[in-house]
Amino acid sequence: MKTILEKVDLLEDKLTRLILKQEQLLHENDLLKQSEQLLMNKVSEKEALLLDLEEKYKSLKVANAMVGSKEDKHLTKIKINTLIREIDKCIVQLSE
Repeated sequence: MKTILEKVDLLEDKLTRLILKQEQLLHENDLLKQSEQLLMNKVSEKEALLLDLEEKYKSLKVANAMVGSKEDKHLTKIKINTLIREIDKCIVQLSE
């Protein structure tokens, strides 16, 4: 009879430890899910930042391709100023 009681006590102890372990694992799982959500939010923010920076890089790349070297910059400025003067002349002619 004692052996059956011992076995029941042992089974009860194991069951209690198993329940505690399950509660710990559930808590750990909740913490991991929260951590995962935070990391996913950070990844989304970084992806958005990356897309924004890629767009800015493309714009700068196009601008630099249009401008070119320092000599090209000067010539480009002269051409732009000439075009602006021509546009102003056209506006004056249209308003007359």
